[in-house]
Amino acid sequence: MADTQPQTQLPSVRFRREREESWRALEELLGTLESSGARSLRVRELRRLATLHRAALSSLSVARAIALDRNLLDYLENLAARSHCAIHRGGESLLEGLDRFFSREFPSAVRALKWQLALASLLFVLGTAIAHLETTRDLSNFDDYVSENVAQGRDPGSTVEELREILYSPKEDKGALTAFGSFLFTHNTGVGLLSLALGFAAGVPSGLLTFDNGLMLGGFSGLYTARGLGPDFWAWVLPHGVTEILALLLCCAAGFSLGQGLLFAGPHTRLESLKLRGREAGVVALGVVLMFCIAGGIEGVFRQTVLDPAVRCAVAASTALAWGVYFTRVGRR
Repeated sequence: MADTQPQTQLPSVRFRREREESWRALEELLGTLESSGARSLRVRELRRLATLHRAALSSLSVARAIALDRNLLDYLENLAARSHCAIHRGGESLLEGLDRFFSREFPSAVRALKWQLALASLLFVLGTAIAHLETTRDLSNFDDYVSENVAQGRDPGSTVEELREILYSPKEDKGALTAFGSFLFTHNTGVGLLSLALGFAAGVPSGLLTFDNGLMLGGFSGLYTARGLGPDFWAWVLPHGVTEILALLLCCAAGFSLGQGLLFAGPHTRLESLKLRGREAGVVALGVVLMFCIAGGIEGVFRQTVLDPAVRCAVAASTALAWGVYFTRVGRR
C-alpha cells in the first residue's frame, strides 16, 4: 500500500515534465501578445504561437482522457482558453483597438447612417431658417425661439455694442477657460446622447430636439443679423459649431436608426432589431463623445482667445474639410 500512491503520481509527473517547456513558451508568447499586441511578434513567433496552441489543446485532450490531477487540468484549460482568445481576436492592444475604432468602425458606422443623417440635417436647417427669417423680420419673435436662460442677456433689448462685446471680448484666465470648456463638453454631450437615446420612441423625440436646436441657432443668427453683425456671429459660432452641430446631427441620426429598427424590424423581432441597431448606435455614441470634447475645447479656449474673424473662419473651413474627408474616405478599405 505504501508504494501505490507514488506510482499513481508518476503519469502526471512524467506528463508535465515532457510538455511543460512548450506550455511555458506559449505563456511567454501570450504575455507579449496581450500586453503589446500582435504587431510586437515576428512572423515566426506568430507561427510558433499557432503550433504551441495546437500542442496545448492536444495536452488538454490527453490530460482529460487519462484523468490527471485537477490542478493540471485547470491550468491547461485556462492556457488553452487564453491562446484561443488571443489567436482569434489578434491579441489587440489598447492602441490597436483605438486605431481600429477610429480608422474603420466609427467612419463606417457614420456612412451607414447617411439617409438618417440627411433627414436630421434637413430638420436642423429648416428650424434654423425659420427662426432666422422670423427673428430678422420681427425681433419680438426672438423670445419664441430662445429661452431666457439660454439667451443670457442677449435679446432684442441689447445694444449693438453689447452684442459685439460678447463676440470680441477676450478672456485670458486659463483656469476659467478650462472650466468653461469642461462645462460645454459635459452639457453638449448630455444633449447629444439624450437625442440618441430618445430614438427608441420611433425617433420622434430625436427629430423634435434637433429641430428645436435649429430654432435656437436661427433665433440668435436672426438677432445678430438684424443688428448688422451676421458675418461676425457666424465667424464666432462656426469654429466650434461645425464639430458640435455635426455631432448633434449624428446623435439624431443614430436615434432615427433606433426608431427605424423598432418600426421596421424586417426579418428580426423588434427586440432583436433594436439590439442590432443599438450596437451601431453605440459605436456612433463613442465617436461623438470625442467630437464633443474637441468642440468644447475650441469653444471654451480657442474662441475666447482668438478674435480675428478671418482666423475663425479659416479654422471653421479647415474643420469642415477635415470631417468631410474623414467620414467619406477613411475606413473604406
